[in-house]
Amino acid sequence: MAALQLTISIRDWAQALTIGLFSLRFGGGWCNNVTTCLARRDTRLGSSKEMVKEVAFSGILSNNHSFNPDFYNWNRIKVRYCDGASFTGDVEAVDPATKLHFRGARAFVAIIEDLLSKGMSDAENAILSGCSAGGLTSILHCDRFRALMPASATVKCLADAGYFIKSKDISGAQHIETFYSEVVATHGSAKNLPTSCTSRLRPGLCFFPQNVVKQIQTPLFILNAAYDAWQIKNILAPGVADPHGTWHSCKLDINNCSLDQLQIMQDFRQQFLDALSRVGTSPSRGMFIDSCYAHCQSEMQETWLRDDSPVLMETVMTTSTIF
Repeated sequence: MAALQLTISIRDWAQALTIGLFSLRFGGGWCNNVTTCLARRDTRLGSSKEMVKEVAFSGILSNNHSFNPDFYNWNRIKVRYCDGASFTGDVEAVDPATKLHFRGARAFVAIIEDLLSKGMSDAENAILSGCSAGGLTSILHCDRFRALMPASATVKCLADAGYFIKSKDISGAQHIETFYSEVVATHGSAKNLPTSCTSRLRPGLCFFPQNVVKQIQTPLFILNAAYDAWQIKNILAPGVADPHGTWHSCKLDINNCSLDQLQIMQDFRQQFLDALSRVGTSPSRGMFIDSCYAHCQSEMQETWLRDDSPVLMETVMTTSTIF
């Protein structure tokens, strides 16, 4: 898998592996109105009753030293995700007809408090991480997680494929901006988004990392593909912007893309890098940005640590660049 873009590499993130280390993981999409939330309600993305009893731990979560030499002996916690708003929702009322609860932010705090009572309060080092919607969670809740953890703990955040950008789709519409505004309105998320952003911008715009990341105080590392597969499929070329399906084959396999489509994807990559420049150059920020057509890379062994995993300037995406 080719990797062509290295933006920032943080060298002082290395931490000695000692007793009491925790890494939290999240993941899974959003719903933007009652209809789409109802569609999730009776699935694993909407109810713990529908979740499988066991889940695989691979990549950064693996307990195998050979596959995950930097984190294999951490206390690893995978948090199930079913609120549909990256744990930002907080609506008191519950419609008796739908029985939908928009209270993801309360769930986030309850989960962390429960874990603290079960030993995480003794953590010397802790990482809040996740991929996709969980990667966005890691950004939006980074400082909140720091505040909930013991003051003596070293806390950092890792966002994998969570840097979703504000961009027009191929029809020229701001589909993702509208979608995120609807998510925030439906879930009552505004009160749980960083006030450093909501004091300046409409709440829906504060779901975009590019508008919040510079004000985050806790150390943050971003792992992302510049050609993020989910973003190209759902932000750049969503079905609503492609009624004739001319992008369908291209999105499934980039070898099927026309020259014009490849150029549009190249332009999207540049938009992504421009949005990423909002991170700034603080020594508490780092990133590993490769040019794979991928989405989420730290939880899959194929991309986390294998002979052909992404390499940038002879550097892999494990501890040498992240911690």
